[in-house]
Amino acid sequence: MTYQETTKWLFNQLPMFQMQGASAYKKDLTNTLLLVEHLNHPETKFKSVHVAGTNGKGSTSSMIASILQEAGYNVGLYTSPHLKDFRERIRINGEMISEEYVVNFVAQNKSFFESNQLSFFEMTVGLAFDYFATEKVDVAIIEVGMGGRLDSTNVITPLVSVITNIGFDHTQFLGDTLPKIAAEKAGIIKPNVPVVIGEFTEETKPVFISKSKSENAPIYFASDNSEVLYECGLLGDYQFHNKKTVLQTIQLLQTHFKIEEQHIKLGFKHVVENTGLLGRWQILNKEPFVVCDTAHNSHGLKIVLNQIQKHHFDTLHFVLGVVNDKDLESILPLFPKNAKYFFCKPNVPRGLDAKILQEKAAAFELIGDAFNSVSEAYETSMQLAKKSDFIYIGGSTFVVAEIV
Repeated sequence: MTYQETTKWLFNQLPMFQMQGASAYKKDLTNTLLLVEHLNHPETKFKSVHVAGTNGKGSTSSMIASILQEAGYNVGLYTSPHLKDFRERIRINGEMISEEYVVNFVAQNKSFFESNQLSFFEMTVGLAFDYFATEKVDVAIIEVGMGGRLDSTNVITPLVSVITNIGFDHTQFLGDTLPKIAAEKAGIIKPNVPVVIGEFTEETKPVFISKSKSENAPIYFASDNSEVLYECGLLGDYQFHNKKTVLQTIQLLQTHFKIEEQHIKLGFKHVVENTGLLGRWQILNKEPFVVCDTAHNSHGLKIVLNQIQKHHFDTLHFVLGVVNDKDLESILPLFPKNAKYFFCKPNVPRGLDAKILQEKAAAFELIGDAFNSVSEAYETSMQLAKKSDFIYIGGSTFVVAEIV
């Protein structure tokens, strides 16, 4: 198969949460354990850092990777989802995995995948681990896909475990209270492996302390530390907590790697160039001022919407689209009523019809037109906006993916 045929097979033949939602969620690690055994346990052949959390996983993972790259190490980075190209998920020193490697890996293991009915996510994790082991990375930063305890990545024993924060997202899988969600994320805490907690609440802190005690894992609360001001290539206000989390993690990694102050400074500054991370308060235009961001739940959107209000503008425009399992009751009340809305459907099977979103939004006095595509909504907003206006594009990772 060609690369296009291989990725089409990966996407279409097998369950994949990104496209299908609930039906793709696996309830245990049986398949992943079978897979890593089949691949001769590549996850044991490189050092790793494991990053979970509701929001900020990608940014945190990328900043850690960038700092280690600046320190001269060969750094693997596994993140999800991708925006444009499947290969964005698996990188070494910012370079995406080659098409050839993806094609050969699938070809060599296809019969095993089919006979064991592996999910898209399980196969992709196997591919990442195999690639990092083959390429002999010094360390790999591994982002959890969803949750933690039952996530396919949770077969590694990292140098450090990281949990960025806990908010309401994927509640149909992870639980409908913050302590339940925290317990799922805390499932990545391993015996005697230090864990860094980025943000916590009164409800979640006891969950983390209890789990770390039971695993004899030293626990560090990054938000207790004073902020160290570094210029960062990621501009979102929400990076304030992520940066603290990264600094605490790097401090622990300094017992394993030689990381100096200059590496930290340059790692923050060059994170986008070093890792290829997109869609985090990404400025696309200056006049009108256009920003896209992948924030898609109430925890993330509150911070982003607050950051918008710090800007000076005449009229605010939102190019907004969501997936069909999004809890609209929790996010629509956050949006300002005195803005123009351009509703659209991201081009994935889970995308919510733009007219349905328009109707739901109207109940919260968010008024605007429905468009046939994300690009049409964006182009129309650009035509109508004055140079002094602000356009925000988001609501879903998939909306941003169609613009960047």
